[in-house]
Amino acid sequence: MKYGVIGEHLKHSFSKEIHAQIGDYQYEIKEIEPQNLEAFIKERDFLGINVTIPYKEKVIPMLDYVDPAALSIGAVNTVVNRDGKLYGYNTDYSGMKALSERIGLEIQGKKVLVVGTGGTSKTATRVLKDMGAKEIIYVSNIDIPGAFSYEEVYAYHTDCEIIFNTSPVGMYPKNDGIPLKLECFPELEGVLDVVYNPIRTNLVQKAHSLGKKAEGGLYMLGAQAVYASEHFMSSKLNKEICDKVYKNVLSGKDNIILVGMPSSGKTTVGKALSQKTGKAFVDTDDEIVKKIGMSIPEYFEKYGESEFRRIESEVIAEVSSGNNQIISTGGGAVLNPDNVRRLKQNGNVYFLDRDLEHLCPTGDRPLSSNMEAMKKRYEERYHIYCASCDVRVDGNGTVEEVANLIYEAWSK
Repeated sequence: MKYGVIGEHLKHSFSKEIHAQIGDYQYEIKEIEPQNLEAFIKERDFLGINVTIPYKEKVIPMLDYVDPAALSIGAVNTVVNRDGKLYGYNTDYSGMKALSERIGLEIQGKKVLVVGTGGTSKTATRVLKDMGAKEIIYVSNIDIPGAFSYEEVYAYHTDCEIIFNTSPVGMYPKNDGIPLKLECFPELEGVLDVVYNPIRTNLVQKAHSLGKKAEGGLYMLGAQAVYASEHFMSSKLNKEICDKVYKNVLSGKDNIILVGMPSSGKTTVGKALSQKTGKAFVDTDDEIVKKIGMSIPEYFEKYGESEFRRIESEVIAEVSSGNNQIISTGGGAVLNPDNVRRLKQNGNVYFLDRDLEHLCPTGDRPLSSNMEAMKKRYEERYHIYCASCDVRVDGNGTVEEVANLIYEAWSK
């Protein structure tokens, strides 16, 4: 291996795609069991590596030289092999600082709650102190000196103004996790989350719903990779490349989710968008049919709507955890807020707003088989579509016109 990232569980990693945007070098993802870490480092069969959970602290004694800043933090995430000697650095620091600055989150004089007590939290602590945090409180689900339990935080520290999640809670494949109840923090101003898969964790989405500044870890991941590459290549990169890397990786990872009434064109527009973007097309109704082994009207008749909605939610949870897709949803998918939340974890929701007179009821749609039923569904759901979407699109044009409107909004 010339260059790459090592960690214990890396199926969620975006690092290979990110480094492909930065430099012309081979970059690999390598999972290493804890008992094999020391042997791998001692072998020194690499030119440069990134180090992630849970080895950022453990590698330090195995290195020949550790940058003073990384040593003071107590965590290394970048190791370079120079003539057989290993040099350790911490580029997470610069990535975290860039993340905070990106959303304009003011740290100076604020009380900050840090979730987690591992190597990443040590880096976060250094960043927060250097940016002037007034007080830093730690919360952990294990008994660690200096850290509070969740019960103690809810009892005594709900006046925290900034929350910084450095734990893996909410990370793929356990996307439904959320480390804190944000509504318990009335002074909250913003949230930073190092988790980058999913792109928008439940924590970030909840903060946004409360009107707070919040950002996940994808920008931080890209920025720290740029700084790591500087060490790999012994060269200085233009800082503007951080924005370029983020935009390119995001466009290749995020989903475009289409919601709207039955017959509003979600499937045909979705297929057109798939051709324009190169993203895979997925129709959740088709996935449901595969799962249940019969048509949706047959399933409705046999088991009822509530059972269908349960299956629909299962399918949406599965589909939405993937990346780089055009996802066409069923007309009633937005009725369950959990469906919308899961869909938004890795994408933006576009509402195809097609006028009622242009909708066509058909017998294969159990809840909108005639115009009277279609009108009822339209009146029931219209406000939900509007509230659930990130972008409302005029759906009255041709397939090409509507697809172009969505493409333009997505590519900004």
